Amino acid sequence: MMREFEGKVALITGAGSGIGRATAQALAEGGAKVMAADLSAEAARESADLCEKAGGVCQATAADVTSAAQVEQMVNRTTEAFGRLDIAVNNAGIGGPAATIADYEEAAWRQVIDVNLIGVWLCMKYELAQMTKAGSGVIVNISSILGLVGFPQASAYVSAKHGVVGLTKSAALEYSGQGIRINSVNPGFIQTPMLEAAGMTPGTEMHEFLVGKHPAGRLGTSEEVAELILWLASDRASFITGGAYLVDGGYVAQ
Repeated sequence: MMREFEGKVALITGAGSGIGRATAQALAEGGAKVMAADLSAEAARESADLCEKAGGVCQATAADVTSAAQVEQMVNRTTEAFGRLDIAVNNAGIGGPAATIADYEEAAWRQVIDVNLIGVWLCMKYELAQMTKAGSGVIVNISSILGLVGFPQASAYVSAKHGVVGLTKSAALEYSGQGIRINSVNPGFIQTPMLEAAGMTPGTEMHEFLVGKHPAGRLGTSEEVAELILWLASDRASFITGGAYLVDGGYVAQ
């Protein structure tokens, strides 16, 4: 890979697995100094180790994105370790239980919103404080195809991911004049540990149902999503802000 991120510093939340881990590795291979953040300190450290084995510079930190204090500390650790913050990928998220709206437990609904929407807002709040000082920066928020369309028995997730798209657009309008670009990436169903933890392993009925929803005839990979994230984070996307970009095997085209 061309080292187009040489001299850049990147922070990735939810970096302990899946899309976050693939993005951390790709940015490190591209020359960026990476802070891998995850709720699990062990998972974050494993990702950082993989980045370093690939020749990158990476540190790890544990952070709960629903805690303002922990998010502020996470951003501060990044700037203290590497001196700046150029790229932030707000990827941390959870799926939540499957239930109809009337049967959804309030505590579970609030937890999905707290992690997937309020967590992104908190990360942006502290990331933008650093980027505005520098007068530059790129933020990529990870939404979902379900930030653009509905899906039964996933009202909390759908609501949160729609919120991420709206939050991204509003932030892009607020900060584009300060040299900061903000976009969202909206993946289709990607073969990640989170999907498998929900019982959607290859060969299961639900997995095959999801495959059938994608005209490409398969689920995506974390590495394919990371490619789009890196492009949006690069100078090649210098005139792109406020958008929601699909990597979904044709799901939303139907």
